[in-house]
Amino acid sequence: MKKIHVYQSLESLPDSYQQVFEIAHQTGSFFSSFAWFDNLIHNALSIDHSICLFGLEDDLDVKAYALMPMCFVTSEQHWYRPRKLIAASNYYTSFFSPIQANSVPYAHENINLLVRAIVNETSQWDSIDLQPMAIGSNQFDSIEQAFRQSGAFIQTYFCFGNWYLKVAGRTFQEYFNSVPSRVRNTIARKAKLLERSDGLHIKLVQSEDELSTAIADYEQVYQASWKLPEAHPLFIVGLMRTCAQQGWLRLGIAYVGDQPVAAQIWIVHQQVASIYKLAYNEKFAKFSIGSILTSRMMEYVIDIDHVEEVDYLTGDDDYKQDWMSHRRERWGCIAFNQRTLKGTLSACWHLGGRGLKKRMMVFIVVIKKLIGNGARGK
Repeated sequence: MKKIHVYQSLESLPDSYQQVFEIAHQTGSFFSSFAWFDNLIHNALSIDHSICLFGLEDDLDVKAYALMPMCFVTSEQHWYRPRKLIAASNYYTSFFSPIQANSVPYAHENINLLVRAIVNETSQWDSIDLQPMAIGSNQFDSIEQAFRQSGAFIQTYFCFGNWYLKVAGRTFQEYFNSVPSRVRNTIARKAKLLERSDGLHIKLVQSEDELSTAIADYEQVYQASWKLPEAHPLFIVGLMRTCAQQGWLRLGIAYVGDQPVAAQIWIVHQQVASIYKLAYNEKFAKFSIGSILTSRMMEYVIDIDHVEEVDYLTGDDDYKQDWMSHRRERWGCIAFNQRTLKGTLSACWHLGGRGLKKRMMVFIVVIKKLIGNGARGK
């Protein structure tokens, strides 16, 4: 018989869950791998969250079937804030799904059992938020259905667009001929200009041996870019090291002379090249250095790695349409605990009309003032 067991860390999982992770990422995304969660939890999530791993396993021999990596938000704990149980994901995550070793129809059954167990933890949460997931997938539909059957108030919501390229067996040159001519001409013209003046060369790092120097060059580029400082810099370094250990890393760095001026982290896994992180020195923006590096990286993953898909992961940035051929969406599903006051109020806030939200805002402000006056009176 299947049972649910809750674990507080990846290290406490029985060995049988390693096979679940292995099957999940071999048949799906690197976002479902143990290596991904190990780095994410230790270098990002555990700082502001309490880890809560819902495992589905056999009652007798601890054979694992599925895992729902979750966490409680601990950094926002106040009496008036809803208690949030969320997917073990954050802004570094472009895709989330339950970790499973079974295919349909057992996958649907597993999700139903996991969601039911999570919902039954009514004393610990006011809302449950799972995102970003592939809308229209069997897993998304199963999660939504399971929440509805549990009696929770739910809302599905859009997270972001996801642009991707179907290589369709083409060589890089065949693919590149389909890219808008203005992009091709700009790359050719600017690359020649840099090669003639200061010298342009591209370095592609894949192994741990080359990584120490490459990380320093990557960070130099990032600091000279337009991007804000990383919220968790150890996560990015950990990601590069993790991917190098797994053979997934494609870290491209463009140099003009001896100066690193652009860097991109790509992750190649199961015939998919995911473009994870981009940065370039703003002083070289006029040379389209980012596009030059992207074209060289594209050439490598298509002609050398022979990937079937290139994935731009998160966001609907206009420039992605120049490189990609298809678009899909990532959505979230949030459930509200109707057995708690804050869960019910949160449901009203999210599901109610604009007028109701305004009345709730007034109500919250009045309550805060009353409490504040009472505290001053003491």
